[in-house]
Amino acid sequence: MRRSSSETKALILAAARERFAADGYERATIRAIAADAGIDPAQVMRCFGSKDRLFAAACAVDLHLPDLLGTPPGEIAAALVRHFLERWESGETLQILLRTGVTNATAAERMRAVFTTQLVPVAAALTGDPEGAPVRAGLVSTQILGMALCRYVLAFPPMAALTREEVVEAIGPAVHRHLGIES
Repeated sequence: MRRSSSETKALILAAARERFAADGYERATIRAIAADAGIDPAQVMRCFGSKDRLFAAACAVDLHLPDLLGTPPGEIAAALVRHFLERWESGETLQILLRTGVTNATAAERMRAVFTTQLVPVAAALTGDPEGAPVRAGLVSTQILGMALCRYVLAFPPMAALTREEVVEAIGPAVHRHLGIES
């Protein structure tokens, strides 16, 4: 059966996400990804050019941050934490980035770029402080990424066992403080 270029790329990306999630960036190989996709490794290289470019494509992330400008100030942090919990639970891309970002510079840079380009503008809009937004977004990121590492990657029993609302109640106040929003 002959596939279109877009179908082939989608097949490769799906196999790459699974392989990067299972093996991490360093151990995942183009050959293994091609085998998982049922295609020749040369086809992977034709489509993506390199392992780094394949990784970047497989881990393209849109956080789909909600518009929180109309949200009452005291509810913004909780809404943001709920949103991140949904994003972490809705797919494996963020988990792949977090797992591999600890040991791989490419993955770490990808995670930094995702949070910087997407969270900083939200922090700036919510606080009206564009100059302080990078620090505020960075502090919020520490809460979100720390929670995600403990809950989804390391599966610490207390964190993994909490309900979403318990997580919101636990880290929402810290996120609120980091944003510096008046209630």
